[in-house]
Amino acid sequence: MQFTMVHNNINVAHLDESLAFYEKALNLKEIRRLSNAEFTIVYLGDGVGTHLLELTELKNHPHKYNLGENEFHLAFVTDNFDQALAYHKAMNCVCYENPQMGIYFISDPDGYWLEILPQNEH
Repeated sequence: MQFTMVHNNINVAHLDESLAFYEKALNLKEIRRLSNAEFTIVYLGDGVGTHLLELTELKNHPHKYNLGENEFHLAFVTDNFDQALAYHKAMNCVCYENPQMGIYFISDPDGYWLEILPQNEH
């Protein structure tokens, strides 16, 4: 029996703000959208792989989520680490740098951490 990962989900308080962030910070584009009176779900892709990021906005939950200790993250590789770090610093979204490991994290509008690492490190 084979299992294939297809997406990760995070809930967001303000979908439009999150969509703008993920497109600007990571060049993720909307692949498809599901919507009804209770929620809107948008799947984002990088145009390269098949794994998607699912953003869910619950209509009756208009504030940021309590992320607790936020002990999880999504990771992205980049082909130009130094340029990416400078870009994210200019966006003011870098929340943690670890030069010894050669990685850094950015934070999205809801406080989710996203790891950025060089292409040869994943």
